[in-house]
Amino acid sequence: MSVLLFGVSHRSAPVSVLEQLSTDESDQAKIVEQVLQSSLVTEAMVLSTCNRVEVYAVVEAFHGGLSVIGQVLSEHSGMSLQDLTRYAYVRYAEAAVEHLFAVASGLDSAVIGEQQVLGQVRRAYAAAEENHAVGRTLHELSQRALSVGKRVHTETGIDAAGASVVSVALDIADSKLGSLAGRTAVVIGAGSMGSLAAKHLIRAGVECVHVVNRSLPRAKRLADNIRELGIEADAFPFDHLPPLLTDADVVVSCTGAVRPVVSLADVHRGLAHGQEPKQLVICDLGMPRDVDSAVAGLPGVYVVDMERIQREPSARAAAADAEAARTIVAAEVANYLAGQRMAEVTPTVTALRQRAADVVEAELLRLDNRLPGLDAAHRDEVAKTVRRVVDKLLHAPTVRVKQLASAPGGDSYAEALRELFELDQQAVDAVAGPELPLVADRDDLPWIAGGDEFRSATSDFDKAAE
Repeated sequence: MSVLLFGVSHRSAPVSVLEQLSTDESDQAKIVEQVLQSSLVTEAMVLSTCNRVEVYAVVEAFHGGLSVIGQVLSEHSGMSLQDLTRYAYVRYAEAAVEHLFAVASGLDSAVIGEQQVLGQVRRAYAAAEENHAVGRTLHELSQRALSVGKRVHTETGIDAAGASVVSVALDIADSKLGSLAGRTAVVIGAGSMGSLAAKHLIRAGVECVHVVNRSLPRAKRLADNIRELGIEADAFPFDHLPPLLTDADVVVSCTGAVRPVVSLADVHRGLAHGQEPKQLVICDLGMPRDVDSAVAGLPGVYVVDMERIQREPSARAAAADAEAARTIVAAEVANYLAGQRMAEVTPTVTALRQRAADVVEAELLRLDNRLPGLDAAHRDEVAKTVRRVVDKLLHAPTVRVKQLASAPGGDSYAEALRELFELDQQAVDAVAGPELPLVADRDDLPWIAGGDEFRSATSDFDKAAE
């Protein structure tokens, strides 16, 4: 079995397509449940961010698994399978591992070095685990990806060189308004992105932050956190949004809702109540859009959306730091795959040693039958000698076969060992158990490629908001 990735991201599709594919937590659970209904898929996980929707699955067969995942996503999005595959990318086996490590490290984000993606990978894994959708393969892969992301964040300067989607958006807002210092802000959404937005707004020197959220208690928790830092803040339900826009200078919306939460009427009504014409910058960080596209046509309103952010030069990390991150990811991928290949040959080695032990015991039993008068001390010494001989004979080939198996193409050594010693495959499978993590070699399919860009961190406000 191998890991198969079917995904659509900002690199492969326009925002309009990503909006059709966007999912909330209940959607993700349904997608996983539908995918696992197929006997071809044994594990599944959905990673959904503002810039991507990816399904990671452990499949029995490449083409069958690909068909299952594609059909489920087609039904979810309402897109035909043909239209969906125009924007999709597929990674298989080693390439899927490489891609997930790149994503977790922030190197495949719209903003290279973006700080939220590692937490999103963690939540995707936790959700799949809670739904009993991950087994040993995706468990080990996800844990390693999280470890790689942390390492990249710790050992490179990509965090300082890069910037989050929030920081890039607010840099644009700062430029449009002259400065965010002393301004009034509205944050729509009190999740991790909303918390990060509040953090950046405070750093920029805003005077007041209004938090709007469907769950008022959650909005109040974020407002309390902001006030603890000495900034005026309060919390409101969604129906209070228009009046708040009257005094607002900047709005950051990041709710994760499946349809716009800021309508043209809301903004028009809010601006109409003002005493004089003003400029309002709205940062729409939702995917799909949180803000009605018609809002951008209102006089005095400037909308910063994901497409605008992706064009911003500051959204890219410094070349040297990005290259250092890629080097780490490449080394981690090689180490992970070597470990997986060694794990594949381990059951064969174990079965061989078990076979040798069985032969030794059978011969000792024959010795007992032939020499029934052999005293116990001599019998024990003979048994120890025979076992030492067998262990010494097997030591070098079994150690060497593990070393050889860790190299690319090393899976053939396990097969050779089984042939040479006439090991029954059922005996090997019995030793391996049903959940042995295997990563097979990539099929000879030239259109399936590995990711070639590869980073991470979570915001200080994440835990407080959640």
